[in-house]
Amino acid sequence: MTALSHDQVLALIPHRDPFLWIDTADAVEESRIVTRKLIAADLPVFRGHYPGQPVFPGVLLCEIALQSGALLIAHRGEGEVPEGKVPVATRLNNVKFRQMVRPGDTVVAAVEIVERAGPAYFCTGKLTVEGKTVATVEFAVAVA
Repeated sequence: MTALSHDQVLALIPHRDPFLWIDTADAVEESRIVTRKLIAADLPVFRGHYPGQPVFPGVLLCEIALQSGALLIAHRGEGEVPEGKVPVATRLNNVKFRQMVRPGDTVVAAVEIVERAGPAYFCTGKLTVEGKTVATVEFAVAVA
């Protein structure tokens, strides 16, 4: 099992601020990764979602899972992300939001590759805050 620092995350995936939704990876295995993101109160998204009642958007919770999957694929080190290519989302299924995420929460995403078909990776993701499930998602990522 491997952990990845913020700098190592930056070296593996092309995402950058303001659209990088992973701070670190606590554990990376062959087909599973656990990442972490502090949802800072000063994120620009909270200026409009929603003033006075800030809620982290569900679509960005999905993006945390997708970026975690991309990081796992890149970390596998099998040349799955050739120069000039990036991992992109091709499918989201069975997305369920169970609890709101607020400023100050730390989202932990556990993502697992369940199948590979050519350039596509089919994954599941579970996102938690303080051990409570906030979202689950099934998705596919392809290298394009």
